[in-house]
Amino acid sequence: MAEEKEVQAILGKEEAIVVPSQSKATKEELYNILKLIAPGTNFRSALDGIMKAGKGALIVIENDNLAPLIDGGFRVNCRFTPQRLVELSKMDGAIIISRDMKRVLDANVLLTPDSKIKTNETGTRHKAAERTAKQTGCVTIAVSERRHEITLFYKNIRHVIKDTGELLRKANEQMQLLEKHRELFDFYLDKLNKAELKNSLNLGYAMQVIQRGRIIQKISKDLRKYIIELGSEGILLRTRLKEITMNVEKETDLVIKDYTKIGLKKSKMLLGNLSYDELLDMENIKKVLAYENIMKGDAVRGWRLLSKTSLAESEIALLIKELGGLGNILHCDIETCKNILGNDKSIMFKEEIEKIRGNY
Repeated sequence: MAEEKEVQAILGKEEAIVVPSQSKATKEELYNILKLIAPGTNFRSALDGIMKAGKGALIVIENDNLAPLIDGGFRVNCRFTPQRLVELSKMDGAIIISRDMKRVLDANVLLTPDSKIKTNETGTRHKAAERTAKQTGCVTIAVSERRHEITLFYKNIRHVIKDTGELLRKANEQMQLLEKHRELFDFYLDKLNKAELKNSLNLGYAMQVIQRGRIIQKISKDLRKYIIELGSEGILLRTRLKEITMNVEKETDLVIKDYTKIGLKKSKMLLGNLSYDELLDMENIKKVLAYENIMKGDAVRGWRLLSKTSLAESEIALLIKELGGLGNILHCDIETCKNILGNDKSIMFKEEIEKIRGNY
């Protein structure tokens, strides 16, 4: 049932399939399509069956732009099953699947896309698949019996479907790397907490947290793609990824907000433009925060630590504005605090700060 809803969401709406010729696909579109052909789905069972049978195939999921490209073949109009798709692949022509992927519509079809559309493919089947995808915006899949390979085409995207075992190996390697960076992230975050609670500005620890946080986010994006491609085989990895990345983005953003001289939005944009290798160079992190000297910096604002209390964002902003930074806020007397936050809120805030201090 969940799979059917995904299919309808991706392929069932007219606006999702009527696309300009040769328009570009987004990563999210690709990820959504990969879910439809991931291990554990009926469609993937059919593709694997075709491969095991040593056959090739050209499969197209219809949309409103496809009809003019269809020539010949015969009408099947039967319920989709993996077994039927495997049997129909024994013929040379293309197989047309309904947009909800519940029915096999036509078989042994000749596709006639515009031959002027550029393609880097060499085989007739793969050329037709790529040109059809670019011209119509259909999802097209070419199964090569010679290369023993499944290739997905969608708009401008060409994506080779990797073997499940290879995907698992790469995903596990990435997961191990992610775990190491999370350990370092937590280590430097702990150091930063202790320094800030002592009102000791430490830009070095802050930069280390930002660096590790951004690397974790980059690796997790790559892992997300692997997990989507793994389908039902990636359930445990998905759970582990969620555990490892919990609160990383939030903590990283708050550290940036505390230490940047040019604002959170601009610093995040600059960080987003850094490659993995560039993130490893601490000089680039320093430039993103707009510091010339790592030993000099203003008083830490305190957004991150104060966000661990029950204070609302507006109340934190008011404290920072009135008292000038984390050090003054942590050491202000209760009366000063009451003048800003009120009686009950101030008492609760002071108790929460003492509790945070007690953890370090």
